Amino acid sequence: MEIAEKQRTNLASPCRQWQIAAMEDSRLRHQIKELMVEKLMLQMAAEEIDDTTTLFGPEGLGLDSIDALELVVGLEKTYGISIQNSEVAAKVLRNVSTIAEYVKEQGDVRTEAGG
Repeated sequence: MEIAEKQRTNLASPCRQWQIAAMEDSRLRHQIKELMVEKLMLQMAAEEIDDTTTLFGPEGLGLDSIDALELVVGLEKTYGISIQNSEVAAKVLRNVSTIAEYVKEQGDVRTEAGG
């Protein structure tokens, strides 16, 4: 009985770790959306922004170059990341998911803005 219990525990651990990682990704994406709404003064709630919605151009959120600058500054201050040039920005600032991936790649993610 003890062996079967240990096997169930071992099987549950990777699953639980995946759930925690997924939760953290979701939380990070939500924080990014909140940052966008606040810094860019978007007339929508964070919950209305889809993770894969294009940020720039008429088919997406319609952000412009001033919004891009504000977003980069906000991301750098909040997460301590650096977006060095326009080529990096073009890759990173496609949508909320690409921003979250970049933030995670750049190092430790602070789970609370400013904290």
